[in-house]
Amino acid sequence: MSRPLTAMMRTARRLILALGLIGALWVAGLVWFAESIPKADAGPAPDTRTDAVVVLTGGPLRLRTGLTLLDEGKARKLFVSGVNPRVELTELLRTAEKSTSQADCCIVLGYAADNTAGNAAETKAWMEREGYRSLRLVTASYHMQRSLNEFRRVMPGVTIVAHPVHPEGFKADNWWAWPGTLALIVSEYHKYVAARLRDMIVREAGVPA
Repeated sequence: MSRPLTAMMRTARRLILALGLIGALWVAGLVWFAESIPKADAGPAPDTRTDAVVVLTGGPLRLRTGLTLLDEGKARKLFVSGVNPRVELTELLRTAEKSTSQADCCIVLGYAADNTAGNAAETKAWMEREGYRSLRLVTASYHMQRSLNEFRRVMPGVTIVAHPVHPEGFKADNWWAWPGTLALIVSEYHKYVAARLRDMIVREAGVPA
């Protein structure tokens, strides 16, 4: 066998091994991420009272949960981040199918964010205006880990209580057997990895958050 052919085969084997290692790491990371998603049977979120309840838009269950927490006195105000600029509070309440006596005094809508990093930045600005130092974060279970990463990045001194909600169509158990749930987890996993890589690059470059 000629030397060039031998070298090509050696390079191909190394490439296959490298791709196999990358694939194995990807699968291991995906499994870790999926198993880290809060389960509905894990028990309720901590009963801690915070300055604010923060809801990230993405479904009526999130807003209903936030409104219930506000009515229960778990916070002074409810901040809903990432609201469509064309949507007003009355429409949100109608979509959530829940009324509250605190709509006029204690619910604030944020219209600036269009992604999770934007949610964190928008919430930080509002928290600073209010002088608040703690919040209860309400979002879907599969979205919680990435949300916490973004919020902790921009608000390291703020106490954050995770309050995941569990959408009915999301199958946390045997997630690999449900194509819709699997696709959603893979998408969230890629976004989470991208966010962590961004944080690593920014930290190495010495750029402030």
